[in-house]
Amino acid sequence: MIRNKKVESIIEEIIDQYTYADQTDRPWIIGFSGGKDSTVLLTLVWIALQRIREQLPYPFQLKRQVHVVCNDTMVENPILADYVQDVLKKIDEEARNQDLPIFVKRTTPKLEETFWINVIGKGYPVPNNSFRWCTDKLKIRPTSNFLLEQIDDIGEAIVLLGTRYDESATRERSIKRHEVEGRRLSKHQTSPNTYTYAPIKELLLEEVWYIINAVPSPWNFDNNILFQIYADASADDYECPTVVTDKKHTSCGQSRFGCWTCTVVKNDKSMTSLVNNGRDWMLPLMEFRNRLVEGRNLPENRMDRRRNGQIAKNEDGENNGTYSIDYRYRILKDLLTVQKQVQEQRPDVVLINNQELIAIQVSWNRDLYFDHTVGELYKEIYGREISTSNIKALDQTEKRIIREVCQDDMNYYNLIDNLITLQESKTLLISKYGLHNDVERRIEQFATSKETNNEN
Repeated sequence: MIRNKKVESIIEEIIDQYTYADQTDRPWIIGFSGGKDSTVLLTLVWIALQRIREQLPYPFQLKRQVHVVCNDTMVENPILADYVQDVLKKIDEEARNQDLPIFVKRTTPKLEETFWINVIGKGYPVPNNSFRWCTDKLKIRPTSNFLLEQIDDIGEAIVLLGTRYDESATRERSIKRHEVEGRRLSKHQTSPNTYTYAPIKELLLEEVWYIINAVPSPWNFDNNILFQIYADASADDYECPTVVTDKKHTSCGQSRFGCWTCTVVKNDKSMTSLVNNGRDWMLPLMEFRNRLVEGRNLPENRMDRRRNGQIAKNEDGENNGTYSIDYRYRILKDLLTVQKQVQEQRPDVVLINNQELIAIQVSWNRDLYFDHTVGELYKEIYGREISTSNIKALDQTEKRIIREVCQDDMNYYNLIDNLITLQESKTLLISKYGLHNDVERRIEQFATSKETNNEN
């Protein structure tokens, strides 16, 4: 028993909802970020399942599956990302050891929707409050796809939320707006055949930290690690009291963890505090993130059109469209430089993976940018080759023959080389959709250039 009546009542409610109030097998989906609220939510659900196992006849009572879904945006704060990876491994291991119907699932954005593909590949300006494309592409879609899979299998699903009234006045209004009086479940606002359940909505911040500090992790993990991460990420002017369970638990922070690249907030207080509290290897990440903010709205970094071809000029007539290809190239160079610098102290930290680098090259080719390649840039920074193609390109003999044929006008050689590169790009993505249009655009570009040169 936990020495807190409020917490015990929540556990009893979860037991009732799992076993009696809902007689269906609709799976429970817990969005697990590894932060304090989702940790507490999973802790109380886990304890409830343990008690059901002890109190009710086995094996009929634990037939409902509980999916612990962690969405990796691929740009998560590395400190919390490492912690979450360790925690998920332990959750999966202990769920099997304790024979509980708890299953871990990690989701990630589709390759064409990752942060770096959108920013460096396609030229999307980094997010701000008026253009917050990241939430949908990096978080909502991956989790929604998993949710739809569950609904297809079972017919309906229930999403357990770790939201609380105490988080903010805005969050309290949002929770209450969707509540149905007298009912624990509410209809999901976007997903059909889906319901939501918020067991910990009435917990105060102090009670959340009480559970983390005083209740042993049911999956046998050390909650002190999470407590210390929050303590290190708490700004000096934004600390909160917590229930003291031993001398180490004197205070806690209410820092919010998210993407280390987040440009929606003006200043990343949690990363600043982590750097100030000894995680100095993160300083290059913080400085890079600040450079993204500074360069976002500079007209010289933007084109005069959006990706759909729409004219994009601000009221002063300055470019306000997607990032220029030159600026995208500079961002990638900066990112790879920062990654190399960070890896000198933390070799395990990967800020952008090889698959994304390949996809960026594909995006550049589709935008008819052939002046630089990702492979050349990678070699310049790392001093070694990286393959940005998984198919056989032209060998040196084939290139020599084409050069000889085109020796009277090397522009034709460049055209042929570019068209072959476009074909390779489509093979990389296992799809030739749009290839015809790309080839036509490149030939049209070549023809226009030839006409201009002839007129001159």
